[in-house]
Amino acid sequence: MTYAIIGFGEVGHALAQAFARKGIEVAVATTRDPESFAADAMAIGPGIIPTTLAEAAKADVIFLAVRYQSHPDVAKALPSWEGKIIVDVTNAYGVPDEELGGQPSAKAVADAFAGAKLVKGFNHLVAPVLAQDPAVHGGRRVIFLSSDDDGAAAEIAGLADKLGFAPIKLGGLSEGGLLVQGHGNAWGRLIFKDLVKFDS
Repeated sequence: MTYAIIGFGEVGHALAQAFARKGIEVAVATTRDPESFAADAMAIGPGIIPTTLAEAAKADVIFLAVRYQSHPDVAKALPSWEGKIIVDVTNAYGVPDEELGGQPSAKAVADAFAGAKLVKGFNHLVAPVLAQDPAVHGGRRVIFLSSDDDGAAAEIAGLADKLGFAPIKLGGLSEGGLLVQGHGNAWGRLIFKDLVKFDS
């Protein structure tokens, strides 16, 4: 499996730090020239590879860590996202419900990335918390995942586990996805909940 993070703001940096901690290689891309953020990437670790949006789109698993409003532009990078898993890390707080067409924001993102399997996850923690080592007081920091594709959810749960987090699956995008989404002026009930799981 190859991995990429599209978006290299606070959340993109936090995700890159999670990969670097475990020595897992990940490409990072923005709409800018990779040279403009190469030093930033190298400062996080040798396995954080600055690249172009077109190159990042070739990865098997792509973390979408851009502003929600930017996701349609990223989706244009490929005519079809068939065979890929998109991890939707966006938050649509401030986006009017009418703009979402009455559906969860993750469904709108899934529609934009035609053919991809979408997993909503890694979005409920603020960047400074997400950036921390997930090993906490002998437990592991929880990451919530929701998807309409069980196989994709299992794949990302396995990756979250490798990264040191405790993945908890919330079910489909229209059920569990609503617990971890921001929309209009409301946040889902699990947003910002920094929980730790202790394995018995």
